[in-house]
Amino acid sequence: MSGLFSTRHSKYVFAGIFVFGLFLFLLANPSSGNPGLPKMKTPSTGSGGRVIHGLEDEGENIYPGKTTPVVTPKTPNVDGEVISKNPGSEDSIGVSGSTSSVQNGSSSDCGTEYVVMIDAGSSGSRVHVYSFDTCFSPPKLLGETFEMLKPGLSSFDTDTVGAAKSLDPLLKVAVDAVPKEKQACTPVSVKATAGLRLLGPEKSDNILKKVRSYLEEQYPFSVVEGDGVAIMEGSDEGVYAWITTNYLLGNIGSAELIPTVAVFDLGGGSTQIVFEPKEGEKMLPGEHKYEIEFGGRHFTLYQYSHLGYGLMQGREKINALVIETALKNGNTKLEKLDSKGKEPATKQTLVHPCLPPAVTASDVKVKLENGDSYIVDFVSPLRDDQSSELASTSATQCRYLAETVLNKDLECKTKSCSFNGIYQPSLTHQFETTRDMYIFSFFYDRLQPLGFPSSFTLDEVKDITKLVCSGSSFWNQFLFQPESVHELENEPLWCLDLSFMVALLHTGYEIPLSRELHTAKKIKDNELGWCLGASLPLLDNNANWKCRVA
Repeated sequence: MSGLFSTRHSKYVFAGIFVFGLFLFLLANPSSGNPGLPKMKTPSTGSGGRVIHGLEDEGENIYPGKTTPVVTPKTPNVDGEVISKNPGSEDSIGVSGSTSSVQNGSSSDCGTEYVVMIDAGSSGSRVHVYSFDTCFSPPKLLGETFEMLKPGLSSFDTDTVGAAKSLDPLLKVAVDAVPKEKQACTPVSVKATAGLRLLGPEKSDNILKKVRSYLEEQYPFSVVEGDGVAIMEGSDEGVYAWITTNYLLGNIGSAELIPTVAVFDLGGGSTQIVFEPKEGEKMLPGEHKYEIEFGGRHFTLYQYSHLGYGLMQGREKINALVIETALKNGNTKLEKLDSKGKEPATKQTLVHPCLPPAVTASDVKVKLENGDSYIVDFVSPLRDDQSSELASTSATQCRYLAETVLNKDLECKTKSCSFNGIYQPSLTHQFETTRDMYIFSFFYDRLQPLGFPSSFTLDEVKDITKLVCSGSSFWNQFLFQPESVHELENEPLWCLDLSFMVALLHTGYEIPLSRELHTAKKIKDNELGWCLGASLPLLDNNANWKCRVA
């Protein structure tokens, strides 16, 4: 026996045993040798969670038409990212590393491919046309064409044709950006967010059906099937934005342990928070919990989308509170609109503490929770801005209104909550001070015109809010950019907006005033937000679309 396993031959024998064993293992586990399949954490079961399904190894799709392919970045360059979800009460995302240039039966060599993504937001619609080099795995982002317009789809209410045609200018941008020979094999998707959801299921469904048929009949792109034209879940919106931001910053996409940033996205109809709590911190189970495998790393994220707390909805809530307070105080002059929306004969004026001195906001339509609507002129409680003490009092009253609509006093049934009684791990105790926080979308849009740098403290935002609410003489004294003063003069509700933002970040999310924040519209010339994260799955060969046949 010893001669058979001599030193000279033993290495070949053991090599043969290893190869044979590996063959048996691969035979029994056909997916294990495929680097393109995700390593998914088996989600735990529990009550109250959403069941979400994505790409599984030869598994049955329990939600036909809602498959999300999987791609994994290998390097933290400006590539896209792809998300796949598995069923369970805790949302689970796996990101792996195979992308094919063979798109649903149409074979081609790797090269430049395109994706058209339309973000149908509450305040307007935006088109992102991405170009990718599919010779990389995952595809490398080459460039982005971006355009936006107002109003949003939700403003068309029952006018479905008008809603669909409103996208024409954006789609023409896409047609110009994508070479003609590539258009039939370029996927287009329309993802609506909170604004359309607030319109109600019947009206929103009718608009989306018309948008889909209009795209199919009038444009050369391949419309993604299933949820390619649909209202996007708020949780998806937030997590896609988290991945986009951290990937463009180079924090994820490789096995290197780089700290991730928290993201706070403020849209018109909703706001999202997504962050990775401290390692070892136990998070309560539920739909707020996301599990991610990305670039060889595992992430457990907290995410929540607060519907009805975007900037425009925040305005609506604060304005409604002013009217409700006036009605409770016996203001009998206020007349609501009739069922046909006809305005009262008498002009209605109300004092609003969120208006700077001598400022008026005219013809503001406000809808109360009970369905009653009013059109009023809001005026400042101060006729001029000479009294800084009175202006400061008004700003304090405005901040009180902003904090009130957050319902911070609702019972918190868990260890810690944000607002409205919603569970949230404490940002003070469960998110390291060494990690950054990024605020964008309307946060950026309201701060950047005032000359804010890319990083600042929340206390500085509070200070500028007090300044803006104090009136024009203070604007000219402390704001050194004439453009800033011009912006404030043309938007009477800027003080209200800033007050709501500070209340949301400090009182709502409980971010300390001393905490440094970062804001940006772009990173490496790419727009922040969810669109990049939602686009890359469409390049996978299992994506839910096919090239159009002429």
